[in-house]
Amino acid sequence: MVRLWIALGVAAVVFYIYSVADCALFDRSRVRGLPKPVWLLVIILFPVIGGILWFLIGRGRRKANLARRVTAPDDDPEFLGKLRMDHDQEERIRQLEKELSELDDNPPDNDQTGRRDG
Repeated sequence: MVRLWIALGVAAVVFYIYSVADCALFDRSRVRGLPKPVWLLVIILFPVIGGILWFLIGRGRRKANLARRVTAPDDDPEFLGKLRMDHDQEERIRQLEKELSELDDNPPDNDQTGRRDG
């Protein structure tokens, strides 16, 4: 039974420290209910209950980006622009490969040093 009380005491101390640190480092704009310094005071004065209240009431959730609308790929201009860019890039690669193959088929009269054979 003594081990249980020791384990609960250690858990309460860890929870207390975590609650204080979380409240102190939490973004001020997301705190709900009371101002941040008051929440810190509540957590310090009422260690376990204050921490529980902090996590249930005071700690606001991250706001979801509701402005983003889900669209089908064929209606999304950003996606269509990327496809166009990919197509243009593939066409440029094909053109460069064609030019390289023509150069391989018809070697120039000069070697790379600029001297002529002969």
